[in-house]
Amino acid sequence: MNKKVLIVDDEESILKLIQFNLEKSGFEVVTAEDGLRALELVKQNEPDLIILDIMLPGIDGIEVCRSLRKEDINLPVLMLTAKEDEIDKILGLEIGADDYMTKPFSVRELIARVKALLRRSFQYGDKGEERLRVNDLEVFPDRYEVMVRGESITLTPKEFELLEVLVRSKGKVLHRKYLLNKLWGYDYYGDTRIVDVHISNLREKIELDSGKPEYIKTVRGVGYKFRE
Repeated sequence: MNKKVLIVDDEESILKLIQFNLEKSGFEVVTAEDGLRALELVKQNEPDLIILDIMLPGIDGIEVCRSLRKEDINLPVLMLTAKEDEIDKILGLEIGADDYMTKPFSVRELIARVKALLRRSFQYGDKGEERLRVNDLEVFPDRYEVMVRGESITLTPKEFELLEVLVRSKGKVLHRKYLLNKLWGYDYYGDTRIVDVHISNLREKIELDSGKPEYIKTVRGVGYKFRE
């Protein structure tokens, strides 16, 4: 079955351009031109991924993404912005977006990022359910579930995959560039801030005190290490 992508943008030329190239690449496509319609289509069509412009009539892309995450709708979100302002990019990531691109963008790169977001980082055989455990944190890769101190924690797809990579490499220092290439699968031209934002989001969800993390340790100037 083809993956379904919802494109949300109020610029018809961009909407049609992305739709044409996604359909050419084998995706099923649904489109919306405003935030309210986007929220309706997410529930009606259950897309596998959403390409979401920040500047939208009605409610903007930031509010759309925030609404999805509040309702525990954790499909991958790729945000588009015409602004160079870092505030928009970082805010989008902080409220649950998985990736962003700044207009104008390369259609080929957009397609590559869509595929990377949809691709699972790990493939499992038929060996029964796998469980990764460190102290009172449990990760269940087969069902994308995390338990911390006996409670289920809701993560976005990229937050989950980042946590899984860290747990599987517990005790080892992982460079920011390694995490960027491992999880996003493309050249970010040295911009590893997307990793830092996702680490910050993870800490808010799994640590008792995100300011004094017990699980995810920062190795200054290098990257991160998960406790053994």
